[in-house]
Amino acid sequence: MNNKIIYFDNNATTRTDDRVVEAMLPYFSSYYANPSSLHSLGQTVKQIVETSRSKISSYLSSKPEEIIFTSGATEAINLAIKGIVETYSNKGRHIITSQTEHSAVLDVCKYLESRGFEIDYLRVSKEGLIDLTQLENQIRTDTILVAIMYVNNETGVVQPIAKIAEICNLNKVLFFTDATQAVGKLPINTSNCKIDLLCFSGHKFYGPKGIGGLYCKRNIKLNPLLHGGGHENGLRSGTLNVPGIVGLSKAFEIAHDEMQTNKEFIQSLRDKFERIILSQYNVKLNGHPKNRLYNVSNMSFKDIDPLLMISSLNDIAFSQGSACSSSSIKPSHVLTSMGVSYEEAFSSFRFSFGKYNSESEVDSVLSQLGKILKQKEKSNTII
Repeated sequence: MNNKIIYFDNNATTRTDDRVVEAMLPYFSSYYANPSSLHSLGQTVKQIVETSRSKISSYLSSKPEEIIFTSGATEAINLAIKGIVETYSNKGRHIITSQTEHSAVLDVCKYLESRGFEIDYLRVSKEGLIDLTQLENQIRTDTILVAIMYVNNETGVVQPIAKIAEICNLNKVLFFTDATQAVGKLPINTSNCKIDLLCFSGHKFYGPKGIGGLYCKRNIKLNPLLHGGGHENGLRSGTLNVPGIVGLSKAFEIAHDEMQTNKEFIQSLRDKFERIILSQYNVKLNGHPKNRLYNVSNMSFKDIDPLLMISSLNDIAFSQGSACSSSSIKPSHVLTSMGVSYEEAFSSFRFSFGKYNSESEVDSVLSQLGKILKQKEKSNTII
């Protein structure tokens, strides 16, 4: 990797913590047996897996048997939503979600619509929050699932998860939350919040890629996506990714122990970045100013060509905040659902900070951005 790259794209993925890598290494070369094998080495590895499962469950205030290992959040989302609708379709075929969900949720919902399920997509405010009254009003006797993300991946907006869970619980409707951007960054208690299903992915909080999981409350039945071996209590067949599971457990441990320290440091970087940009230039913050995760800045840069911005900052890793292809640029569905104009959405960018960033990197990016924005202001003045 080019060491000159400044990495402000931590919501996309994070660098794996060195301590996580170190914890994983023995399970590639020494403890490499299949945990389903009955011989002593296999059983030793199985115990390692179950120890990791217990540790992870403790950080989520759940029971070990409620943790199902998957390849990541996308698989967990598919298992949760499809597993629920196949099991509970005799009760109803109505699902509620929001317009600003990750595509992993929205694409599953589109698929289910093609299968005859009815999906209601809740609107959000200009600050990205759902309306709890609208949620209550949309719940029907045939509603089987509400799926609302914990933290939005583009804006960092944090939904009122405890209140949503309470509404669902009172109406006897299952509640699933995509907590991919929340786990490892915020304290989560599945018992107190009455969450029924919750997904997470290791690479969002300094763990390895290719490993994640689904918390599924013990009394909830799911139909599996994968068949062929009966692993994970029959819910996710396939040989377990032992190094990934060990690394995931270690990432949970580190995140738990260092959560407050990381929050204070990362938020200081984010706040300095925003304070200078918002006070000096014609830039608008997207999302709720307070109810959002401490590491995310999503901003609209007025009248800035996004391709010019990207090419001018080619030594900085950040997100356009939109879905791009070689032939077209489409504005972010999250931002347009919040009422952001197409023009502003086109020129919106997400900067997501992490524990491996530094104040000097923030200063460097501010300097480079300042040159672009001042040049733009100068050209506008001449015109």
